[in-house]
Amino acid sequence: MNWDRIGSILDLVLTRTLSVGLAILGCAALWWLAGLYLYLSPNLPDADTLRDVKLQTPMRVMSSDGRLIGQFGEQKRSPLTFDQIPDTFINALLAAEDDQFFEHRGVDLLGLARAVSELIATGQKRSGGSTLTMQVARNYFLSLERTFLRKFNEILLALEIERALTKAEIFELYVNRVFLGHRAYGFEAAAQTYYGKSLAELSLAQHAMLAGIPKAPSRNNPLSNPEAGKVRRDWILGRMASLGMIDVSLRDATRSQPVSAAYFGLQVEVDADYVAEMVRAEMLDRFGSGAYSDGYVVFTTVDGAAQVSARRALIDGLRTYDRRHGWRGPEQRLPPLPDETANQTSERWAVALANMPVIADLAPAVVVALDPQGADVIDKQGASHRLMWEGDLESIRRFKTENITEGRAATIEDLLTVGDLIRIDWDDQEDVWRLAQVPRAQAALVALDPQDGAIRALVGGMGFELSKFNRATQARRQPGSNFKAFLYAAALEYGITPATLINDAPIVLDNLSSDEIWRPENDSGRFYGPTRLRDALTFSRNLVSIRVLQRLGLNRFIDYVGNLGFNTEGMARNLTLALGTHAYTPLEIATGYSVIANGGFRVEPYLIERIEDASGNTLYEADPWIACKTCEEPVAETAGEPLRMEDILQTDAPPIREAPRVMDARASFLVASMLGDVIRRGTGRRARVLERDDLAGKTGTTNGPRDAWFSGFSPALVTTAWVGFDDYSLLGKREFGGTAALPIWIDFMRDALPPEQPMAPMPSGVVRLRIDRESGRRVAGTPQGSMFEYFLEEFLPGDTSDGESPIGTDELDDLF
Repeated sequence: MNWDRIGSILDLVLTRTLSVGLAILGCAALWWLAGLYLYLSPNLPDADTLRDVKLQTPMRVMSSDGRLIGQFGEQKRSPLTFDQIPDTFINALLAAEDDQFFEHRGVDLLGLARAVSELIATGQKRSGGSTLTMQVARNYFLSLERTFLRKFNEILLALEIERALTKAEIFELYVNRVFLGHRAYGFEAAAQTYYGKSLAELSLAQHAMLAGIPKAPSRNNPLSNPEAGKVRRDWILGRMASLGMIDVSLRDATRSQPVSAAYFGLQVEVDADYVAEMVRAEMLDRFGSGAYSDGYVVFTTVDGAAQVSARRALIDGLRTYDRRHGWRGPEQRLPPLPDETANQTSERWAVALANMPVIADLAPAVVVALDPQGADVIDKQGASHRLMWEGDLESIRRFKTENITEGRAATIEDLLTVGDLIRIDWDDQEDVWRLAQVPRAQAALVALDPQDGAIRALVGGMGFELSKFNRATQARRQPGSNFKAFLYAAALEYGITPATLINDAPIVLDNLSSDEIWRPENDSGRFYGPTRLRDALTFSRNLVSIRVLQRLGLNRFIDYVGNLGFNTEGMARNLTLALGTHAYTPLEIATGYSVIANGGFRVEPYLIERIEDASGNTLYEADPWIACKTCEEPVAETAGEPLRMEDILQTDAPPIREAPRVMDARASFLVASMLGDVIRRGTGRRARVLERDDLAGKTGTTNGPRDAWFSGFSPALVTTAWVGFDDYSLLGKREFGGTAALPIWIDFMRDALPPEQPMAPMPSGVVRLRIDRESGRRVAGTPQGSMFEYFLEEFLPGDTSDGESPIGTDELDDLF
């Protein structure tokens, strides 16, 4: 027998059988895969939806000049377009994840094979088997479960994504979506989080470090595990070199660089936490929970520079007030314990410091050593500082009551002990650290544009980290004499003139809602007799104000201030209203002063100027009331009908919403003139330090005193400052609006005011006459003791030419 022939026949049979079997298996596999595709494909999401995908992007709050105030949202993300991604980073990411990205059609068979071979050879999966497109499919559409069906869906989706989108669009989707640790989503947010810079500003080593994070974002990011992060970075640099993206010398030089990452929090450019919180609340009302994730950008009316000045002025003003009342002692006492080692004591101090926030730039510190020349302290970062006895500690007086301070300490041990938890502050002028304390008193400041009510600056307290209660908008406090401006404006409209004499004399009232008899008096405790109305406001004469309200009438006054925009609900109908006993917020008071500053128009305060979506489309734009004097001026006549200025202005500007007039322009001019005297020679004369002639304002102090106010304005800006305690404690008997609140107002206005502007011109219907200072009567010529005064043309004073004696207080009834 020919065994060779038989063997050949058997080989042929086996080969053909095997081939047929393999063909059958291949066909079966193809049929199975085709069936699987037909089964899965109807349920696959539409890849075209990725063009309109909404990334979870936090809301950003901006100042009017485009500076970041705050950010709200769980995920930190700053999406980039492909053109904004640096080439170095593109190469690093491709080397790490998918070097054939721009060549394949969504699935890289060689890449899958390479990943399998690496896994078999090293036991580790270093390069990914999934392409970037497959990862986009997984990140946007699929779960992370490890099953064959999920992987097959991923492949099918990748092929579909490649059909629907360009490579640049796919790359953008990956770069902006991937999680990279520490709440950072997308590589731009990661660059800001780990390096405090944009992706375009980073070095090759930093790009390679970021490119290595997606493999294990929570474990291998450069903060959680810098050693593992460096190993991954160096491997990526090697891959870049082997792919010809960089040369060997650059690879080696970059590998030698240490890990430079650190945690960088949100880079806020303008400290305005109270403003940011107001915006957050309003956006939540408008858009619900989507406000935190849909990428809205909110542009506020707040001026960045003015806001910075407002915060600084408020903090400095409170600290100045606080220093007048003495050192209250350390916040905590943490002396070394007898049974603990020095290291244990240091650790206990470090824990205490870590739990103490920095408040209003005042850093916490622990006293670690004392000697006759000073004290050594350590701060939250473990840095050591020196507080000197001479020139600092020796001059500190200790608090006893709001009115009394104790004498200076004889030695440093009388002031501090080891283990005291205190506050320190850096003195820029002297280049030394000084002992400080967080003031117990609080304050608020709000500044408005009087022409439309735009909020230009707002500070709701000493520090948002200390208290989130916004005193500018939520603290209803008695304004005291700050409210007299509105009483006098009403009086001027109803016939009392700036020259009217009213008696500043004792008054006893028992018609209040309580059974108590009320004996009001002036802050000085003195009475000044017959006083012209202008001087009564200038020097804040309380008894005159009460008599003015008596003559004006409670109902008339309440209706008047209600028309100005004040909420009069619950307002007590008694004469204490003359002294500002009805509580309002600083924002409400500032809004009221805007009426005087803009010539008599009611405007509404607003904070949000514009809202944009994540694509930059404007969703909302403010349309405020505008104080428009020219809009109400008749300038021509046609067929007997007067035309207004706006009727003949040929512009493309959209029509404005005219603010309603709520105060006679003439009364506004007169009361502004009187408030100007408050600064020139009255209770607000400290403001003369600003050396400007375009300012007017009014102090305010309540019983105790418990509240200190100053509200004032120029033609361009209205500002109200308030100082007081949240628990209504006494400020101290020597504290008034002019000592506690006015310095804050001055410091802010010094920086925030534009160049000096002329005050409003005298409107028609106002007459300027010379009067006698003592009687308020009109005089002829220029006799000694005379002055000019303004009057409404229908309420002119009598004259003294007939030799009659000046008007007495009993003649006030003749005006009504």
